[in-house]
Amino acid sequence: MKIVNIIVAIVSGIIVLLGYFFKLPELENLRGSLLNWALVLSGVAGLVAILNLIFSVHWKRVRDKHPLKGTSLIIIISFGVTFIAGIFLGPSNPGFQKLVTAVQVPIESSLMAILAITLVIASLKILQRHRNWMGFVFFVSVILFLVLNSGVLAFTSEIPILRDLLSAFHQVPVAGARGILLGVALGSIVTGIRVLIGSDRPYNG
Repeated sequence: MKIVNIIVAIVSGIIVLLGYFFKLPELENLRGSLLNWALVLSGVAGLVAILNLIFSVHWKRVRDKHPLKGTSLIIIISFGVTFIAGIFLGPSNPGFQKLVTAVQVPIESSLMAILAITLVIASLKILQRHRNWMGFVFFVSVILFLVLNSGVLAFTSEIPILRDLLSAFHQVPVAGARGILLGVALGSIVTGIRVLIGSDRPYNG
């Protein structure tokens, strides 16, 4: 059975890869079918993961009267309301979009606030443990990043010199983001090659 899994994974990967480089109608159709199957399986796997999280984790907390049962109950109710509203109203319904936005925006804002506090604490600890120029640069970068994205300096948009200076500062994180994306891309390519040649076999469980 393991040999069958390996053969299916390698052949499917080669077909998808060849269909990307060679524009043959038969190959493109087969590639499209494989990608559609992958999307369906990904959706089913995501649904199974969500149901497992709801019933095996949060519902179990509520049933066993865990100290965090209140949080788990809120999560279950929120998921149920959103899921039912999405089924009956549809994802393009303005009311449903407003409901999702009312839940999602506060959560994202809270996560960003936690991230900002975490960055400041981490930079202070690094500066305390390593009193060198790298720790100082990291601390100054964190403070500068938080100040620039907080909206405190919005008035500078009316001053040409300050506007150009802040625009240049905003471009600095882009270089780091490009480096991260390049690393992710190279890692994905290496992982894909290892799966194609059978070195990595995540499908064997």
